[in-house]
Amino acid sequence: MRNKFIIIMTAIVLPFILSGCVKEEKQSKPLSRTEIFMGTAIKITLYNGGSDKILDKAFNRVVEIENLVSINKDGTEIDKLNENAGISSVKVSDTSYDIIDKGLYYSELSKGKYDLTVGPLVKLWSIGLPEAKVPTNKEINEIIKNIDYSKVKMNPETKEVFLTEKNMMLDLGSIAKGYATDEIVNILKKEGVEQAIVNLGGNIYAMGLKNGTSNWKIGIQNPFDERGSIVGSIEVTDKSVVTSGVYERFIEKDSIKYHHILSPKTGYPYETEIAGVSIIADKSIDADALSTLVFTEGLKEGIELVNNLDGVDAIFITSNKKVYMTDGLKESFEMKNKEFVLSN
Repeated sequence: MRNKFIIIMTAIVLPFILSGCVKEEKQSKPLSRTEIFMGTAIKITLYNGGSDKILDKAFNRVVEIENLVSINKDGTEIDKLNENAGISSVKVSDTSYDIIDKGLYYSELSKGKYDLTVGPLVKLWSIGLPEAKVPTNKEINEIIKNIDYSKVKMNPETKEVFLTEKNMMLDLGSIAKGYATDEIVNILKKEGVEQAIVNLGGNIYAMGLKNGTSNWKIGIQNPFDERGSIVGSIEVTDKSVVTSGVYERFIEKDSIKYHHILSPKTGYPYETEIAGVSIIADKSIDADALSTLVFTEGLKEGIELVNNLDGVDAIFITSNKKVYMTDGLKESFEMKNKEFVLSN
């Protein structure tokens, strides 16, 4: 459904964390590990404590989630669910059920402009894969008939899910990484970790206070430049920051660029003035879904939507390099790039 900007922590967060403070030098050395799962680099850094055993638990949970909900692996629950579309319901784990349920919530919130059943369209375009292509109008018109979140039936008592029409296909790519990020954070908290940075393919969670005294500073990706180039920074604690944009993953045909955020209604990439958006929320699963959903709304409606959600804020970067933000970020955002203009 879309790709996430991977905000490399060593390039963005660590310069703020390791900025020459004498007290910081006295702290224990951070414990960090990076591995590749869910099609992306996952980095977990523990500060002032923690152990390899705790990191093992966190990464093992990610593997469990991937083996349940990936559409790029054979035999997963989502793979089985898609195979049984229009045939029968499938009993799934609590993990898969919860992710699907949350995805359907946001599908309903957007009235289908964000739709968890967009899988057939994503597969048709395959943007970011070797088989990527610009489909014909005929192909698109046939495919979008199979997209309708209201045709997903959920049974909360039996944990069964039924895709009621053949050729339907769930794609959890816009929300599963957020769920996994939250699961990592839950494990770290249960293990007594108080300060950590979790970076799951651009889903950042800043846990606790830096050195136990101050907020973390997180860089906001410049959607027009290479990873690690930032527009500005925000101060957060116990928050997730998730960034999405239209410039990093696309295909080009006849000098026209087609980005990866596809409309379930038209079958084509959304036409929007938004180049990148960063969502700040208590839960990464919410930030993950909303970072895609707001593209479907456009700038004005996207700002209004986020302002009406409790505990959620957003930074919008437009194609003409203007920066807009929701009400809750007025005091915490700091501009770092003179090429951009902060707008009211």
